[in-house]
Order: sequence, then structure tokens, then C-alpha cells
Amino acid sequence: MTQTDGNTESHRLILRQSQPEDYDDVAEIMERVYPGLDGAWTREQFESQIARFPEGQICIEDNGKVVAAAISLMVKYSRWGQDHKYWDIVGNGYLTTHDPKGDVLYGVDVFVHPDYRALRLGRRLYDARKELCEKLNLRGIVVGGRIPGYHKHADDMTAAQYVTKVKAAELVDPILTFQLANDFQVRRIVKGYLPDDKQSAGYATLLEWINIYFEEETRNVIGGRPSDVRIGAVQWQMRPTRSLDDLYTQIEYFIDAVSGYQADVVLFPEFFNGPLMAKWNDEGPAEAVRQLAGYTEAIRNRMQQFAVSYNINIIAGSMPEYDGERLRNVCYLLRRDGTWDRQYKVHVTPDEISAWGLAGGDKVKIFETDFGKIGILICYDVEFPELPRLLAEQGLNILFVPYWVDTKNAYLRVRRCAQARAIENECYVVITGSVGNLPKVENMDMQYSQAAVFTPSDFAFPHDAIAHEATANTETMLIADLDLDNLREIRSHGSVRNLKDRRLDLYELKWK
Repeated sequence: MTQTDGNTESHRLILRQSQPEDYDDVAEIMERVYPGLDGAWTREQFESQIARFPEGQICIEDNGKVVAAAISLMVKYSRWGQDHKYWDIVGNGYLTTHDPKGDVLYGVDVFVHPDYRALRLGRRLYDARKELCEKLNLRGIVVGGRIPGYHKHADDMTAAQYVTKVKAAELVDPILTFQLANDFQVRRIVKGYLPDDKQSAGYATLLEWINIYFEEETRNVIGGRPSDVRIGAVQWQMRPTRSLDDLYTQIEYFIDAVSGYQADVVLFPEFFNGPLMAKWNDEGPAEAVRQLAGYTEAIRNRMQQFAVSYNINIIAGSMPEYDGERLRNVCYLLRRDGTWDRQYKVHVTPDEISAWGLAGGDKVKIFETDFGKIGILICYDVEFPELPRLLAEQGLNILFVPYWVDTKNAYLRVRRCAQARAIENECYVVITGSVGNLPKVENMDMQYSQAAVFTPSDFAFPHDAIAHEATANTETMLIADLDLDNLREIRSHGSVRNLKDRRLDLYELKWK
């Protein structure tokens, strides 16, 4: 509702493409908004704009009268560079420079009738431009922004100093402040962009909004990388296992079940093959775990066969690896295309050192998969925030954490840290462990688990930042769909932007 001359009038706002018959309304607005900049476009310019790029000419009408409008064109930005002038790139207002094969949406103008500025119609027009940019799969939006407040400070500071103060919210500029609030970033200050713009003292800012959904080339229907990823996590029952064949039966059962839901990947827990140690229990835990390591290669090979035959990527929890000198804890990534990779546990617990003599690995890495970039950290490693942050700097989307714990307080350490890592690094974190008891396996006799999938904490995600969680201490499997586009959204336009807002001018993280 708005109050005009003592009467209450109802608005009926409609966002649509501009039409030639809208010219009189548009000209009226421009005459009001730009009295010192030659006023309105000519009718010929306005009709040429619509004819050359109708999708880029947008307006808002209220009860049949246009009250705001935006004008845009497409350009191949490398042709123009950062030192272009306004009238050149807009084809003297006729948009003769519009390139249907361009890679950038160029914002020519946005204007709102002075009587309607309280309704934030400019934001609607900017949002409509962003939607158009995404629909056309363009790299982003570029605008040359006037800084009409600068003339009041031109005697006291340079244009660069003025822009810096506006960015820091120490000064308010009618246009630049609005553009910054709409996620545009200043890339350059241009002198002589609009020489007749006395309010801006001839200066302008060159601003950019990046389309995070831009794709370099159209994806193929077959083999394209999805934005939605379906994950499975096995909450594994530790039970007496007499042979490898018994273990394979249990492994295949869950792979078959999870793949039946057309999942992209399935996660198993840390040391899921621990029951096989029972036969060496009398020889002590250190010897038993080294004997268990003798099965690791065979289990990896069989699970690789399962990955291919069931068409699912497998993160094989973890297993011991012994080379005759060092005992390490390794997680295998077994891809459904037949390739495999591995991640060693970097940090080992005091108990793993004293009972088993376990040694830590010396690297973490990002793994490329057919559903995006992932990381794997085994149990205790997720309690060290440096490791996930190193992965996040390499494009991490989903972090998988297989764990083995014996008590609830140990589980809560893993869980709470995994939740923090999801928020800190704007990624998904999937955790799972084992349940039940193994009376005849020393050092692995008790298990506690509640598998879960954690998310960043923002509007695009569940209110408690938990996508899914299993029933505690019950053998089960968890299936969840994760939208990678939501990660791209939060990283650029989230309420907070943990990765983007790091003070890299003050600190940095390095791998030695």
C-alpha cells in the first residue's frame, strides 16, 4: 500500500519484458531521473533496444503503468576490456553492439520512478537480470556504475578513496551502495566513463556479479556431472566372522541394497573388517591387527569388483596396511569406473599407538569423482580443522568420515567436530561407524555409532544443519540426496561466507 494525496491506493506490480508501447512511461521516468544527463532515450533508441535483445529489456508496471525498467545487452567481454566507455559499449543507445554469442550480460541502465523508490523495485530488476544471466548460461553481469555522491567529496579525497569508504559503509552512495548490497564487486575505477556526469566527476566503477552456475560447455546427457548426489552410509554391525567369505557376504549385501536406490556412493566405517582379528586374539592386539592387514589387498580387490558390477563408488571405511615396518590405517576410494585411490589416517590416537603401534600418514588430498570433488578423513582426523580447510581450498564439496569409537563421549567428539567442519568449510560431511560388541577382539570390544549427514547452516539447508541421521546403535543404512548447487549458492550469496571472508591478509594455512 502507498499513500498519495491522502488517498490509499492498491499496487498491482507485474514484472515483464518491455514493449514498444511502453515508451511514453519510460521516457517520463528517465526525464525525472536524469535531468542533467540528457533525459530520456529517443523512441528510436528504445525500439532498437527491444528489437535487438527483447529478453534483456525488463520493466515493472503498476496497474498498467510502467514505473521501473532495466536495459541490458550481451557482449563478448574480452573485446571491450576494462577501459571501455559507456556510449561505445551500448552502441550509442541503440544496442548495435549486442552479441547473441556473448559471454557476459552488460547492464546498460536501471531506473525507478521517484515516487516508487520505497518499494525496492530496483532489487527486483537486479534479481531478474541475475535469473536471465543464469538462464542464458553467461559468465556473469558487468555494469558501469555511476558514483553520484562523489562530487560532494571530490575536493577532499580521490575517487578510489571514496569508493573504499563506500565499501566500508563509512559513506553512502545512492548507486554504489545499492550495487554492493546486490552482491556486485568493484573490479576497477574508470575515468571518463561518462564525461558529462558531473555528479560522479566523470568517474565510474566497473562492477561484476559472477554467475556461480555458469558451465563452460553444455553437459552431455550421458556422463554429465550431476548437481544432486545420492549418498549411502552403512552403519555396520560388528559380529563374529569366521572367514573372508562371510565378510564378503555382509559387504555385498549392503552394496547391493544401497545401489538399489541408485546411489552414487556408499561409505563403510573405519575398521569394518575388525571381526576377523578374533582368530589371533590370543597373540595380542598388536599382532592381531598386523595379521588382519594380510587380508587388506584381497578385500580391496573384491570391493573394487563390487564397485564396477553394482555401478556405485565405494569408500571402503578403513583397513590396516602393514609393509613389514610401518602399520598404517588406510581408506580406499573404489570408483565404479574401475580406478581406485587411497587416503591414510594422518593423526593416530594415543590408544592406537600404545595398543597397535599405528603410524600416521603424511598427506591429504582431494579426490575427483563422477559426482564432484570429495575428501576422506578417518575418524580422529576430523577433529583437526586444518585438514578439512586444506581440502576446502582445493574445492571440497563432500567430506566422508568413517570412524570407529567405543563410547558415546568419543562419538560426540567426532560428531561435533564434523558439524563444525561442515559450517566452517561450506561443505557436506557424511559420517558413519559400527555398532555392537566383539567379546573376543581385544581393543575393539565395544562400538557406538549414529551415522549422519551434516550441512552448512543457512536458509538453503535444514534448520538444524542435519540432512539425515540414523537410529543410534542399530545396524542400518542411511540414504540422502545432497544438492551441490546449494553449496555454490552459499559460497557466493550466503548469510555468512566463511571461505570468502577469511582475512588472508592476516593469516594463511600451509602444508609443509
